[in-house]
Amino acid sequence: MKVLVIGGAGVTGTAIVRQLLARSCDVSILHRGVHHAAAPDSVARIQADPYAKDGLSAVLTGKRFDAVIATYGRLRFVAQQLIGITERLISVGGAAPVYKGWGEMMAPNPWETTQPTPLFLTEDHPLASAETTDPFSMAVRKTEHDIVQFQRDGHFNCTHFRYPLVYGTNNICPAEWGLIRRAQDKRHTLILPANGLTLISRGFAENIAHAIMLALENPSASAAQIYNICDEQLLFNQQWVSLLSEIMQHRFDTVDIPFSALPSGFRATPPQLLYRHHCVLSIEKIKTQLGYRDVVSVEEALERVVKHYWDNPLADDSEAAQNLGDPFDYAYEDAFIAAWKKHGENFSAARDALPAPKVVWKHPYQQPAK
Repeated sequence: MKVLVIGGAGVTGTAIVRQLLARSCDVSILHRGVHHAAAPDSVARIQADPYAKDGLSAVLTGKRFDAVIATYGRLRFVAQQLIGITERLISVGGAAPVYKGWGEMMAPNPWETTQPTPLFLTEDHPLASAETTDPFSMAVRKTEHDIVQFQRDGHFNCTHFRYPLVYGTNNICPAEWGLIRRAQDKRHTLILPANGLTLISRGFAENIAHAIMLALENPSASAAQIYNICDEQLLFNQQWVSLLSEIMQHRFDTVDIPFSALPSGFRATPPQLLYRHHCVLSIEKIKTQLGYRDVVSVEEALERVVKHYWDNPLADDSEAAQNLGDPFDYAYEDAFIAAWKKHGENFSAARDALPAPKVVWKHPYQQPAK
């Protein structure tokens, strides 16, 4: 099978290329050339800009592919330029912009704009079509609609995926680095907002690539479908920190500070710990229709990620480090924690000074006679 991957250099793109090659596919990648694509020489490289309205036409003229997997770029423009190039299109977008309440993606700090939503949101949940004032979210939804319309118009057999927070190597925003760097610095104190009791859907790159392979191998079952995708195993943020700590054999002394006490734009902790509400996807649809199961456990996945970034630490001026925005300013963190503890002492004193009614707890069920 001859497959074009638009992307191919990022966290899931490299995994997709690797899994395609394992299936003996003839693989080409198309990207801007901004990031190094760690692929063997047998993979053809096409350099073009998938964000430009007409960025692909010139380089794809006369080419044909059995399938195209579009993992980045402006998807509406990309799809339009693929008409006549392929009959099978698998596209990728984000889950967060789709579901109302999961944050305004163009805000300086999207996690501060999240709202409470139900757990295990399905692809057809009303929050995926509810009006929102965020223009980026509405644009993403329109793109999904356009992709399905291409199928109805007979241009492609289409499948679209909604990505979660992705982790793995070659990540442009590796949240794990915030903990790995602290462990390397022998830093034990860690601010863990709301004691880490937020549930976040995450997806390891190899698992997500496996889901895309299932769609590729099941074109009829996945035709005109939109799928949520993430790891089957769901972790509270506290569990995520604990598992990383265990892998690194490093103890974190967590400090529970509520989100309401954090200053705007607070970054002194990994971004995934800053989401104020649960963001949890349902993946029952892809499990039922395509038989999806994780191919790599969360434990093994995080071990791989830790080993990679431990052996290949991010430079402070690297793109990924700048995207994370963590200053690793431990003096500021200590001062902030001291101020919070002082506030707690003052509050406790004020609370204890208040006249309070005496409350006696009584067991609601009758106790057995002695």
